[in-house]
Amino acid sequence: MSGAAGTAVVAGGAGFLGSHLCERLLADGWHVVCVDNFVTGSPENIAHLTGAEGFRLIEADVSAGPLRIEGPVTAVLNLASPASPVDYLELPLETLRVGSEGTRHLLDLAREKEARFILASTSETYGDPLVHPQPETYWGNVNPVGPRSVYDEAKRYAEAITMAYRRTHGVDTGIIRIFNTFGPRMRAHDGRAVPTFIRQALAHEPITVAGDGSQTRSLCYVSDLIEGIVRMTGSTVEGPVNLGNQEEVTILALAERIRELTASPAGIVQVARPVDDPSVRCPDTAKAYECLGWRAEFATERGLIETIDWFRARQSAGTLAEAAGQDLQLAGAEKM
Repeated sequence: MSGAAGTAVVAGGAGFLGSHLCERLLADGWHVVCVDNFVTGSPENIAHLTGAEGFRLIEADVSAGPLRIEGPVTAVLNLASPASPVDYLELPLETLRVGSEGTRHLLDLAREKEARFILASTSETYGDPLVHPQPETYWGNVNPVGPRSVYDEAKRYAEAITMAYRRTHGVDTGIIRIFNTFGPRMRAHDGRAVPTFIRQALAHEPITVAGDGSQTRSLCYVSDLIEGIVRMTGSTVEGPVNLGNQEEVTILALAERIRELTASPAGIVQVARPVDDPSVRCPDTAKAYECLGWRAEFATERGLIETIDWFRARQSAGTLAEAAGQDLQLAGAEKM
């Protein structure tokens, strides 16, 4: 969608994916209301958007109560949730709450405004899958009482309430299931493989691979993922629709390639695998191509190089950018 597309509310808009989405929507002619409470998102991610025509930043917790937005709203996009294991294991109750109450409040906003609602769900709804690759028809293999369940089940509940609002209230909803995505603006210490390996390699620290590294992931570069979200927003597809790269890589091979690309002398060491760590993860994206004409096209290696370059630049800048972001948080956001 391009031109005067309308107003989009992006919950979690200061996060890794949310900030890239805000940037893309603005470029496409949308007015964007970015909502974030900065628990895992960063003001630094959207600092370059503050002051741009059509951009508005609201500091608010969507779990705490209804979100009041004046004027018409065309789309409500829910990316509000801790998304890395480090974050949701540290914030289990907050993760459950944003998946339940946060999603409900955003659905109420979409219902009030007669807006398109997009839920950013996750491949974690499939758990440790027994079907490979994972199609949207697969119901998953999730441990409902394990430590990862706070994220897995929060997203499964979010999908359920999204469909209930569609069936009961006629809200125009769409569900996307996001597989492993990487790129600039990932946090160095968020616990996910790509930023962890890059941070360790650049610091010449041992690169920590969980288990023997034979478990697989499919890595989608952030620009491809954002394109999929934009297409889903401009469609009437209800989903769920998988968005991810169908090319798999083992964790060990990923660590070795990042070590090569950074020319790091660091060695690779094995650490214990987390509880319920999936053995395989790869989307069946036939539905995305059929319904949205979308497939991942950005080469993984090129994406790794761009991400490494971004981390190198931050390493050179030290803590200056982080300090600037804190100033923005205090001075630039409306409070709600």
